Amino acid sequence: MRAHGGPPWNHNIHFHHVVLEAIPNGAVSALDVGAGDGLLAAELRAVLPDVTGLDLDPDVLHRAAAEHRDINWIHGDAMTFDFGRTFDMVASVATVHHLPNLADAFGRLADLTSPGGAVVVIGLARPASLRDHAMGIVGAVQHQWYTRTRNVWTHSAPTVWPPPHTYKEVRDCAAAILPGSTWKQFSMWRYAVTWQKPEIDSVR
Repeated sequence: MRAHGGPPWNHNIHFHHVVLEAIPNGAVSALDVGAGDGLLAAELRAVLPDVTGLDLDPDVLHRAAAEHRDINWIHGDAMTFDFGRTFDMVASVATVHHLPNLADAFGRLADLTSPGGAVVVIGLARPASLRDHAMGIVGAVQHQWYTRTRNVWTHSAPTVWPPPHTYKEVRDCAAAILPGSTWKQFSMWRYAVTWQKPEIDSVR
C-alpha cells in the first residue's frame, strides 16, 4: 500500500544507491542475485547495457519481465545456475541470509565476478552487541519517519527473521572470503559488504 506520492520506498530500496555508487569504471554488465520484482535490476539497467536478474520465484520474475523487457531474467538458484560467464558488477540485496551457507554464498558471488569487477552485498544480520542494539533503536526511529513520509512499497519475497548470523559473524566471514572488502553497518538493520575483485584472480 502506498500512502504517499513519489518513487517506491522500503528498507531495501533505501540502500540501492550503495550498489550504484560501487559500479566500477568501464563496467558494462551486472547481475542482480535475488532480483525479486526487479527494482534494483531496473536501476542498474539505466546505467549499464547488459543486466541479468536472477530469482527462484517464477511468478515474481514474470511480473518483472513484463515491466522491464530490456533485462535478461533467469529463474534459477544462485548457488548452482550455470551462467556461462561472469559479470562486471554482482549485487545482492537482502538475499544471502536466505542461502544455506554464508561463506559459500560470498565465494559464489566472487566467482561470478569478472576480474576488476565488484561485489556488493546489502544484507540483514542479527544484533548481538550493545552497539548493534543501539543502532537498531536508531533504525526504529528512522523507520517510523520514513514510513510516514515516503511512498512505502511492500515486497512479496519471503522473510527470514531473525537472520541466522550476527553482524560480527558476517563481517568476519566477508573478511575471510573477500579479502580487502569494506564493511559498513547501517541502522534499519542492514549492512553493506563491498569488494573489488583483483584484475588477476588470486586463489582464496
